[in-house]
This record gives sequence, structure tokens and C-alpha cells, in this order.
Amino acid sequence: MLQGASQLSLDDKGRLAVPTRHRETLLAGGRSVVLAAHPDSCLALFPRRDWEPVATKLQSLSSFDPNVRMWQRLLVGFAEDVELDSQARILISPALRKFAGLKKEILLIGRGSHFEIWDTAAWEAKLEQDLPRAASQPPAGSENFTL
Repeated sequence: MLQGASQLSLDDKGRLAVPTRHRETLLAGGRSVVLAAHPDSCLALFPRRDWEPVATKLQSLSSFDPNVRMWQRLLVGFAEDVELDSQARILISPALRKFAGLKKEILLIGRGSHFEIWDTAAWEAKLEQDLPRAASQPPAGSENFTL
């Protein structure tokens, strides 16, 4: 499972060093990972094996639905196969950096099957916006869930 949060920096070429603690899980099945645009204006970083079912499911949905088309455009249209270099870095393309507004300081946030990559300032704004609502509205199906 991909979990935890890491504060990282992009280098001048737009490369992100994958933290050592996540490399084995992220790279299970090969050195290739998939980067895609995410509807929350961040990036999604998937191990290849976990990306395949997402792409298959998206492609099976009807593109006559405008919401489906948008998700297909973001997730499949922006998807890039990326290989880690010898120093365990991934290169984030200019198009994906622009989409997510990535500057220098970023946050890698585990979501179980994938990571989200956020510009630190964008993440802080999103958290400030969403946290009050999350505290007052538990997710559907979580009635018996406690912390």
C-alpha cells in the first residue's frame, strides 16, 4: 500500500526523487510507473500494475457522457509512462507540471493504490478548504468507522 506524506523538492529539470521507503512498492512489476493528471489539479502516480485496471475501467465507460470524457481526457489523455533513472528519480513533463502548478516544493501523498503529487501551496489551500467539511460530514458508508 502506498501511504504517508513526504515533502520533496523538484530539481531544476523537473525531476522528483522517489523516497527510498516507497520504491519497492511503487516499482513492483518493473521500473515503469504512470503519471496522470488528476481532477483535483494535482498529479496521480501509479505503479504500472495498479494503473492498468484504472485505464481499462475508464475506457469501458461511455464517452457520450461529458463527465466521463473529462475524466478520460485527464487521466488517460495526460497519462505518461515514466521510468526511474539510476538515482530513482522520475521526470515530470512540462505539460504535467503546468497542469498541477508544480513549482519547487511539492508533497507526495499516499492514497493506497497510488500517490498524489501536489504543489505544497496548492495542497495547503485544498486542505484548508476541505478539512472543515470533512470534519463535519463523514463519508458515506463510514457510519461504523471510528478512529
